[in-house]
Amino acid sequence: MRLLPFFLFFFIFAQTAGAQVLVVELKNTITPASDDIVSEALEAARLGDAQALVITLDTPGGGLEETKRIIQHIDGSPVPVIGYVHPKGATAWSAGTLILLATDVAAMAPNTIIGSAQPVEVTSEGLRPVMEEKIVNAVVALAEEKAKQHGRNVTAAKEFITENLNLNAEQAKEAKVIEVVSPGIEELLTEVDGMTVKGRVLNTSGADYTFYTPSLRLLLLDLLTNPILASLLLLVGIYSLVFGLTSPGYGAEIFGVISISLGLIGLGFSVNIAAIFLIGLGMALLLFELYVSSFGLIGIAGIVCVVLGSILLVPVGYPGLYSPEFQTTMLLSLLAPAVVLGVFLAFAIYKMMQVRMRKPVMGGIVGDTAETIDELTPGTTGYVRYQGEYWSARSEERIEPKTKVVITGKDGHVLIVRQSG
Repeated sequence: MRLLPFFLFFFIFAQTAGAQVLVVELKNTITPASDDIVSEALEAARLGDAQALVITLDTPGGGLEETKRIIQHIDGSPVPVIGYVHPKGATAWSAGTLILLATDVAAMAPNTIIGSAQPVEVTSEGLRPVMEEKIVNAVVALAEEKAKQHGRNVTAAKEFITENLNLNAEQAKEAKVIEVVSPGIEELLTEVDGMTVKGRVLNTSGADYTFYTPSLRLLLLDLLTNPILASLLLLVGIYSLVFGLTSPGYGAEIFGVISISLGLIGLGFSVNIAAIFLIGLGMALLLFELYVSSFGLIGIAGIVCVVLGSILLVPVGYPGLYSPEFQTTMLLSLLAPAVVLGVFLAFAIYKMMQVRMRKPVMGGIVGDTAETIDELTPGTTGYVRYQGEYWSARSEERIEPKTKVVITGKDGHVLIVRQSG
């Protein structure tokens, strides 16, 4: 057991060991999970003593709050961060442009585009540009400050928002919005070699690099926070709940509650509260399964709830508070009971199915042997011992006590027997 912490530590950092540069991908919409992914990657890069973290960007944008938190993670990390719009044909619009401006070194691959950073809001009619000066000026100030901080074009940073300016890689470099145009990661690391970033000189030419894989919790959270999937889960959950309440017995209401819970998480509801709710619901369903025996359907739903809740409950927190090793230990601690419960439930269902598929006991005893306890005479009943139990029995012949008999039939609770042999 003393070797377990060491094993977990080795498992977590195996992907960063020997890697001088860590690469994390931000694809699709920037969601609440995105800032946790960046935070987790930065911590892994710091603990692995990486030369730099490369954030590849290919995104249409995302939430402003999530974008601000990602920028805060980048500013607060001692690890140099290289923003890279990649691969060829990628775009980093809106939130992606703000993140690129906030990185220590900004780079783009050929045939990529940044810009169109005006804030928008979702309405019943679709996306609508935000015209409120308070919000627009706040985003402009953020973009200008990040550009100024890294010696980039402040005017272009403002026009990304106020004029929805768009630039390709060559235009962005000419306008001094980015520092490097590079076709691939290897070439990028050669280009930035020797730059002084955050007080250290980058030694990245020919460096090994590896792609960072987020934890299971963040992969699940990233999937759930996709706006389309979250809305779909909520909608399906509501209809399933209505169907289940109007047509009980199909388990649709259980699926509806789970679907609504996951949809609320995706739309920004507190992850910890929802995770605790899922675990509680899962335990209740498991107990209910053992009570009513529904061929495992309710039990399987319970296990799913416990597993999902356990994964989502594992904290990410801040780098100084929860290390990846601690997170993995907690994940194993929470999932282990779910696995044990699952094995137990599977065994219980297996035994239950064996019983249900077994031939009826009443017909199955014909031909079995028993032993008389009392003397049996025609027209009277006495007791026989059958499989350790006392049964009333009668016979058409006289049979002495302690005699082996064969069961030939059953009349209600009375066995019909004859002497063996």
